[in-house]
Amino acid sequence: MTQAISQEQTILESLKKLTPQQQQKVLYFLEFLEFKKQKQNLSDKEKEVTSMLEAAQEFVGCLESGIGDISLKKKELK
Repeated sequence: MTQAISQEQTILESLKKLTPQQQQKVLYFLEFLEFKKQKQNLSDKEKEVTSMLEAAQEFVGCLESGIGDISLKKKELK
């Protein structure tokens, strides 16, 4: 824990010594790192789903009404 605090202090002290243009570059880099982390988290979630059946499990059987093919029964659609 103390190492993290000392790293944070070192980073802040170094940041204060930079010009405004250099600080802006550091900010862009931090935003890039955050974007990269979010992208990684999204790709990790995509890897969790292994099949279309698992992805659509909550919808399986939700259209079982006994009507059959509703495209052929136009009266029932009205």
